[in-house]
Amino acid sequence: MISTASLKKEQPYKSRRISVAPMLDWTDRHCRQFHRLITRHTWLYTEMVTTGALLHGDVARHLNYNEEEHPVALQLGGSEPADLAACAKLGQEWGYDEINLNCGCPSERVQKGAFGACLMSESALVADCVKAMRDVVSIDVTVKHRIGIDAEESYDFVRDFIGTVKEAGCTTFIVHARNAILKGLSPKDNREIPPLKYDYAYRLKRDFPELEILLNGGIATEAEIDLHLQHVDGVMIGRAAYHNPYLMAGFDAKYYGVDVPVKTREEIVLAMQPYLQAQLKRYGKDGEGWLKPSSITRHMLGLMAGVPGAKTFRQTLSDAGRLKASGDGILAEALHAMNARNA
Repeated sequence: MISTASLKKEQPYKSRRISVAPMLDWTDRHCRQFHRLITRHTWLYTEMVTTGALLHGDVARHLNYNEEEHPVALQLGGSEPADLAACAKLGQEWGYDEINLNCGCPSERVQKGAFGACLMSESALVADCVKAMRDVVSIDVTVKHRIGIDAEESYDFVRDFIGTVKEAGCTTFIVHARNAILKGLSPKDNREIPPLKYDYAYRLKRDFPELEILLNGGIATEAEIDLHLQHVDGVMIGRAAYHNPYLMAGFDAKYYGVDVPVKTREEIVLAMQPYLQAQLKRYGKDGEGWLKPSSITRHMLGLMAGVPGAKTFRQTLSDAGRLKASGDGILAEALHAMNARNA
């Protein structure tokens, strides 16, 4: 793990043609390490980190990551330009490859902090935030947003939002192609109930051909990715990558033109073994919260989705007693249990 800006990239990373969305409580550094074993070039994003957490909390706790995660972007939540600038500078110092501003989260807790999706109603403020960050960093500053908020559903709204923010120098916009309903819907419902309007993202690319437009929202298969890539520059997948991570196994070859052998599911499990061993050596079996072995294995539960014995694999990795007794042997034990089930 790293904690300074001493890490230097040997070569520029490939485009954001495919990326995994920032997902609160899911895309922590253990999850990103696991995903990186499946795909080398897909862009990875942190969970949203608020400016308050960085300015008044444990910086290392929020910004530490594994060297193998590159390319990796830091997503920030905030609405004060000076605070965001200070946090963006921290992100660059810690070696992140991109700073992303969250203008899409609809939760009421986030709204109380006056950031997330509610910022879409203040495009001039978002532009000020972007400019403040770009003034202090040399890496990309990007914006992830919805297509509208509440009853504001016209295409003109999101077009004008991007038109204003791009004047501050933002050239990459990640479009979650749903409205955000700020009152009355939970974050989960906001990911499912407002209708998807992919054509809005397609139109944004036509209206702003000079910008990089990435599409997010409800994308779960390679066929869907292929369709969208005919209209936009990149696709960001979310829960599909988490619940069925092996979906990403062929991404490097198909979307980045990299001729590398695709790892089997078993090879991916075994490749996580040294990482789990290192974490246990550092924190022990009884680590607290995100330092427990289960905080690593929980991200792997969907790896065998669709494979005979997947339930046995999940049950083994989820068994607290087995985790405590087996320690770093739990991954091999889960594979053995699955294979025995299939014998």
